[in-house]
Amino acid sequence: MKLGCHISIRNGYYGAAKHAASIGANAFQFFPKNPRSLSVKEFNRDDAEQCKNFCLQHDILSIAHTPYPTSLTPHDDKKELILRSLANDLEISQACGAAGVVVHFGNRTIGNDPLAAYQTMISMLNEVLAGWEGNCKVLLENNAGRPGSMGTTLEELVQVRSLTHYPDKIGFCLDTCHAYASGLWNGDNWEEIVDHGEQLGYIQHLTAIHLNNSKYPYAEGKDRHANILKNGYISREQFQTFFRSPLIQKTPLLLETPTEEGISHAEEIDQIKKLTQT
Repeated sequence: MKLGCHISIRNGYYGAAKHAASIGANAFQFFPKNPRSLSVKEFNRDDAEQCKNFCLQHDILSIAHTPYPTSLTPHDDKKELILRSLANDLEISQACGAAGVVVHFGNRTIGNDPLAAYQTMISMLNEVLAGWEGNCKVLLENNAGRPGSMGTTLEELVQVRSLTHYPDKIGFCLDTCHAYASGLWNGDNWEEIVDHGEQLGYIQHLTAIHLNNSKYPYAEGKDRHANILKNGYISREQFQTFFRSPLIQKTPLLLETPTEEGISHAEEIDQIKKLTQT
């Protein structure tokens, strides 16, 4: 099992990789630059190369996450800024050896026209991927809105990918809290989701899973992460069943859980490893 968490790059990309190894993780996620900025970053290529080599030597998988302001359904005055920023994220992540860069699915209608929002997403992906020749993929992440909200179904994710000019450059990242909040996963229907996802062509391109519990009940549409075994509505037993799934044994799991609740990521990784052995 590939298991890890989101790690800060305050000590550089290489430092993040070493920190992952030090807490017992064999996977990690990082922001390629300031998570609140869309500026293009001139990054330390030697540091990125050291990160890549360290991960190869220690069999550690990494993915990156775009900054918070990144949107595939932006206002017109933000489009070019986001396109340049996302291209920069791909370049940095490729240099670090990351498998993909997570981007949130679009979350707003345009001119009260949902179809226009999907068309904008496809156009944005086409533009940023037209000149991209690296192995690092854009990973579309499911949203946490109420059932029926934009970006909450596997069908939408698959359809947007298939309608782009570059589907082979796009994969998926599933967030378990978002899936629970949106009514996709109720804690007991994981294998049904896997079966349906395989039929749709979703599971075949699932590159990573954001492993999070939910601080709010099922299908309330609220994106508030909780620790896996503490203060969450998804039970220990439901996570035990989830971890037994063959898909989970081969899909990297990345924690985005709070550390201010009295449990560190190192402790939580250890707890999960023990849970999977029971």
